Amino acid sequence: MIEIEYKSFVTEETPEGFISSIKTLNTNSLPKNDVLIKVQYSSLNYKDALSATGNKGVTKKYPHTPGIDAAGEVVSSVSGKYKAGEKVIVTGFDLGMNSPGGFGEFICVPEGWVVSLPEKMTLKEAMIFGTAGFTAGASVKRLTKLVKPENGKIVVTGATGGVGSMAVSILAKLGYHVVAVSGKSEEYPYLHKIGAKEILSGTEFLAVENKPVLAGSFAGAIDTVGGTYLERIVKSLQPLGAVTTCGSVSSTQLNLTVFPFILRGISLIGISAQNYPTELRYPLWKKLSNDWKPEHLHEMFTEISLDQLNENIQKILAGKIKGRTLVNLSL
Repeated sequence: MIEIEYKSFVTEETPEGFISSIKTLNTNSLPKNDVLIKVQYSSLNYKDALSATGNKGVTKKYPHTPGIDAAGEVVSSVSGKYKAGEKVIVTGFDLGMNSPGGFGEFICVPEGWVVSLPEKMTLKEAMIFGTAGFTAGASVKRLTKLVKPENGKIVVTGATGGVGSMAVSILAKLGYHVVAVSGKSEEYPYLHKIGAKEILSGTEFLAVENKPVLAGSFAGAIDTVGGTYLERIVKSLQPLGAVTTCGSVSSTQLNLTVFPFILRGISLIGISAQNYPTELRYPLWKKLSNDWKPEHLHEMFTEISLDQLNENIQKILAGKIKGRTLVNLSL
């Protein structure tokens, strides 16, 4: 492997706790995998924040470089499938969890993790999407197979978050009537701007009787929160409605009966961007680069440097970030 010194955001376990700082590393310390990539952009996700604060359920061994997203240029490839200089995306799998991630200027990953950058997408746009946008895209893909715009309203929970805001924007572009659920009233103008037709606070959304089945208010849903929010959605879907779920920040538990599934024939669809099939990744990225690219994509992110990661990690853990946080490794 080519030996190059580079900057990396590294989390270490110390007697005083977990500490993160910028360090100089060498590419010879990276795993000996197939493709060496110079990272230009990454993005900050909730899972990155957990890794950077010592969550052993995400990252088992430290010191560690988080960053489950990366976009950059190939430096070298063992098989030759990817050529030097080719622009590529890496998201999911084990990147940034137990393998050095995109918060370092270089990564070395298995060939099967790599996706070529679509023609109509820049590296910056790829990381504005990142895992959150990819998750939103995967959710939209599954949902739109079962629910059409004419069928009724689509509700999106956690609408100001990374996945939620992307889902709102993509669904709106596809002609769906989107109802956004968010507890951040100060961000309602932002949600309307990216395509929400209606907005409900979390309190309003949950303020219903606790019955096994509720009035059929929604044709479909994209849930990013879980818990009582997902319970409310399942109970409120119209006949043959569908909901995708990808998050559990509210709770991992569901208190439901089978009645909504049997009486209304609804579908509950789990989404995992990390384990998304390799052969389906490029077609979905191509969709996001073209037909599904939100009109306001370049207004849906905040750009930061590696030096600004620590403060933004605390913000995302506190639920104080809206949209996407892009990490520019050249700043």
